[in-house]
Amino acid sequence: MDEQTRIELEAQVFRRLVSHLRQRTDVQNIDLMNLAGFCRNCLANWYQEAAAERGIALDKPRAREIVYGMPYEEWRSRHQTEASSEQQAAFTRNRPAH
Repeated sequence: MDEQTRIELEAQVFRRLVSHLRQRTDVQNIDLMNLAGFCRNCLANWYQEAAAERGIALDKPRAREIVYGMPYEEWRSRHQTEASSEQQAAFTRNRPAH
């Protein structure tokens, strides 16, 4: 596979992942973090970092909007639920030390 095709496939997969996460608003970020070690905010941070590596200014709110499909605060008010004590405990256990 040539490099350009690989890049295009990776971009397509990323867009599909983001689309899937936009549709699965029932899956909370804390669930993603507890199971996979990353969440929508991580994707937005990685997007912002990739833009910065190319000299593109992209602030955190815009990067999150790209991933969430709407302003972050709007997504939170529509879809985010309060984390249970079990979710919070799992997050604390699974969170790597920085």
